[in-house]
Amino acid sequence: MNRKLIFFINPISGTRAKAKVPEIIQQLTSAQGLPFGILHTNAAGDYAYLIDKINSENITDVIICGGDGTVNQLANALLGVDVNIGIVPMGSGNGLAFAAGIPKQIEKALAVVYKGRAMNVDSFYINGRFSCMLCGLGFDAQVAHDFAKQNKRGLATYVKQSTRNFFRAKAYPFTLEVNGKQVSSDAYFISIANSNQFGNNFTIAPKASLHDGLLDIVVVNKMNKMRLVWSILRQIRMGKVKPYGDQQRYRNSIHYFQTDHLSIGNPQGAPLHIDGDPADTSSSFEIKIIKNAFRLLMP
Repeated sequence: MNRKLIFFINPISGTRAKAKVPEIIQQLTSAQGLPFGILHTNAAGDYAYLIDKINSENITDVIICGGDGTVNQLANALLGVDVNIGIVPMGSGNGLAFAAGIPKQIEKALAVVYKGRAMNVDSFYINGRFSCMLCGLGFDAQVAHDFAKQNKRGLATYVKQSTRNFFRAKAYPFTLEVNGKQVSSDAYFISIANSNQFGNNFTIAPKASLHDGLLDIVVVNKMNKMRLVWSILRQIRMGKVKPYGDQQRYRNSIHYFQTDHLSIGNPQGAPLHIDGDPADTSSSFEIKIIKNAFRLLMP
């Protein structure tokens, strides 16, 4: 099949200088003999024009040069469209790209694009809003909200903000319902993951797969903060998936289970992030998997 690529570059994602990115794309893609175009993303995430452009110009691949938030916007706009999606990771976290094994170096990420190996990956809806990788309620969402207000981006800023938030973090009351079973818990945060990490190769749901039709739910329950650090490190290392519903057993620990849908009650309005970007919260959430949501170019 003849391929035609369009590259979207987010000029403000992450901390990496992007002045030379178009030049690198032009040089390497021309060397491959592939027709292509280059556009900038837009802050509003308005890509209503894109489907007509794809159809009229016979575009086969949309390549996103940006972070998880940019991937979210474009993948959402392209749901149900017969194109491959590629990623050149240039954000602060790059969780989906790293989960898929896509290298951070521009030239190596482009080599994955040129190879043209695409696989179906899942996504999910949270109250009808699209997520391609990870949502969080509580501590990590508060970090996302505060991080978005900072003048500087990047890993160093994120770590600094996370450390500040850790010392003032509080637990929120939640109610989770899965397959007719309901558990109430006070938790520092809940992660709903289709990817196996937050980003920057920080793995919170190590058993997560991009294409197993399941969501990985991590509930970090209220506990002593010194124990919290140890428990999270153990979760990263071990990542044991446990049966859902044993409230007493998991009250003071981390509960990690898998499902294709769940409901979450959030009576105190714990903050929400979607794919690392701050989002408006709600008192309740309905979450369900979208199987084979889009085709991702992978190594």
